[in-house]
Amino acid sequence: MNKETTIAIPADPDDPEDFDVSVAGMERAHMGRRIRRLRNRLGLSQDEFARVYGIPVSNIRQYEIGRHMPPPAVRAYLKVIDAEPEAAARAVAG
Repeated sequence: MNKETTIAIPADPDDPEDFDVSVAGMERAHMGRRIRRLRNRLGLSQDEFARVYGIPVSNIRQYEIGRHMPPPAVRAYLKVIDAEPEAAARAVAG
């Protein structure tokens, strides 16, 4: 199964502006939502989150809008940030 070509939500044929959403697109959207919720829970803007945790702000933006899925190492790091935000920030500040 190719997640990019497998359709999770078909386009509405009566809406010319609608489009199919792939399984991979749904996964990216859910990950973006989790990142945004984490960032908001920490009370940080995208710029602040990027600076505190050493992730480029352009990447944060792309993840949050679901354009790109973070690579596995970044997903693991985000779990660490979620569990121990202060420790992660200290580690980056070094």
